Amino acid sequence: MDAALMAQFWLVAVLLALTPGADWAYAISAGLRARSVVPAVAGMVTGYALVVTLVAVGAGALVTQYPAALTVLTLAGSVYLLHLGITTLVARTEAPSASAEPLGTGPLSQFLRGAGISGINPKGLLLLLALLPQFTSGGGAWSSTTQMFALGSLHVANCAVIYLVVALLAKRILRSRPRISAAVVKVAGILMTLIGASILVEQGLAVL
Repeated sequence: MDAALMAQFWLVAVLLALTPGADWAYAISAGLRARSVVPAVAGMVTGYALVVTLVAVGAGALVTQYPAALTVLTLAGSVYLLHLGITTLVARTEAPSASAEPLGTGPLSQFLRGAGISGINPKGLLLLLALLPQFTSGGGAWSSTTQMFALGSLHVANCAVIYLVVALLAKRILRSRPRISAAVVKVAGILMTLIGASILVEQGLAVL
């Protein structure tokens, strides 16, 4: 597998995990209200692992049967990444806050709710479907499915580390570091925009 593509995807995956959303809100809730943050974070990570498996198997089979589909998915994914970066930049940035939804009464409930937040979220499925194919390469020893699964595993690992840190440092993030979290979001938006634009230009030139 192309090491440069893997490194590039890892950077994008880190930026996405650093952008506050429903996952952050639930992680903060766990940090503030749960006796242990492990069940909630483990649930979110498990949900993403299931989504990665679904996308890798489905998209990998599509690319194997129709090689031109990789180009189409790559172009679509780069446009989507560019869209994410621009909308992140222009959106009003607010300090991340805890979710208003119930956390769950026990570890199993917290785990299942976390898995539902990440695994049954259509945005997460569409995001990985748009991103994973564009960072695979053809003609290598690894199949498209294997490459997507490897890349998706990087994303799952990133989420595990970042959401665990967010949950453990929830009070500091909420009360004493709002400017830092806002700056992280803006930097993530800039980098996602640049990466999306560069991939779009590269793929456009290749098609031409």
